[in-house]
Amino acid sequence: MEEWLRERSVSEVECLIPDLAGIARGKILPAHKLVRAVAEDGLRLPESIFQQTVTGEWVETRTFDATEPDMLLIPDQATLRLVPWYSDPTAQVICDCQRRDGNPVETAPRQVLRRVLDLYEAKGWRPVVAPELEFFLVAKNTDPDYPLQPPPGRSGRAESGRQSYGVDAVNEYDAIFEDMYDYCDAQGLDVDTLIHEAGAAQVEINFNHGDAMDMADQAFLFKRTVRETALRHGVYATFMAKPIEREPGSAMHIHQSVVDASSGENLFADKEGQDTPLFLSHIAGLQRYLPSAMPLLAPNVNSYRRLTRYWAAPINTLWGHENRTTGLRVPYSNGPSRRIENRVPGADANPYLAIAASLACGYLGMVEGRKPSKPHEGNAYAKDYNLPRYLPEAVRLMEASEPLRELFGVDFVDNLCAIRQAEHDAYQQVISAWEREHLLLNV
Repeated sequence: MEEWLRERSVSEVECLIPDLAGIARGKILPAHKLVRAVAEDGLRLPESIFQQTVTGEWVETRTFDATEPDMLLIPDQATLRLVPWYSDPTAQVICDCQRRDGNPVETAPRQVLRRVLDLYEAKGWRPVVAPELEFFLVAKNTDPDYPLQPPPGRSGRAESGRQSYGVDAVNEYDAIFEDMYDYCDAQGLDVDTLIHEAGAAQVEINFNHGDAMDMADQAFLFKRTVRETALRHGVYATFMAKPIEREPGSAMHIHQSVVDASSGENLFADKEGQDTPLFLSHIAGLQRYLPSAMPLLAPNVNSYRRLTRYWAAPINTLWGHENRTTGLRVPYSNGPSRRIENRVPGADANPYLAIAASLACGYLGMVEGRKPSKPHEGNAYAKDYNLPRYLPEAVRLMEASEPLRELFGVDFVDNLCAIRQAEHDAYQQVISAWEREHLLLNV
């Protein structure tokens, strides 16, 4: 690491950790001090970062220690990258969190995902994932009381209608996306396709398939990269699940498959290209446990505004072939590329926790030998909800799920649920414009 920094004349290093909300926390220090700080256990932050809500408040969870002891930050050298938007050579590295006794901090999102991957490794399996991230570009908005608006493009006009898959509509913001791709390329982020989504100034970026931890790291850095790129062009990029009323929400669809760790053979299809029992059990696990894992997939009060009938987001965990109304879609694919697309997670989810939850639910289905429902044909929106409608309901389901509590660890589940409930309680103190408009003089 020291040699890498010296060869690139790096002056500063950003040491990053994702908190529960997926926000980048950490420290910035001179490059020449980084290696010494790591060697001397001097790279530290309070473990209470993982008791922090999205608003920055502290929640006294069951595991909260009022003395706020430090944890050690251990840089993962595989994540060392240059930060391409600074004028001075600056690097970034994602860190793992460890206690002084050498044990990992179980509430750290990266460790939560690693815990799930260790279960797969013990079975001789290796998950392969590919996230698809949707986001909106919006005009700068410095007053949160005002609704968000699409920004003007190169024509000088803002989008007034939906331009699904429109090439010229994407090109309205060509300068932003050119810089975005350059920044991603400089960081080794394996982004693939860009398309215009259904919302005004809404786009989707697809990642190529890869290792689950690496894809989570890339998604974490990508969200930061897109926000920074947009700011440099005078607009905002937002990954809120439902930022604009009467527009679709933004998702983080997760394509996932499982391969044999030794041979690399896809375990979801047999030699004839047919679905294997393991594949069907994986789907069944997603069907059974996703509703209870929603605090990881739809973490905010705003997340549940997205999960509405006929708004390009699922309302249940039905599955089907090439069916985008279901929560679980099997894209057309040959045997080696057989996979399931989990369409439930929102773009606002922490990518480490969303991928961990999706893989954990599938894992439970495989080890329990579960059987899925029949593949759904037709419009799944005509069927009932089986996903939670609101954050408190999601919290109650997760708290009551013994398999998820055991898999993720009781401390993590209790900590997460307490924080999600505190965030909802804070939201309940806010009086909305809708209430003032319809109730102020009428009730």
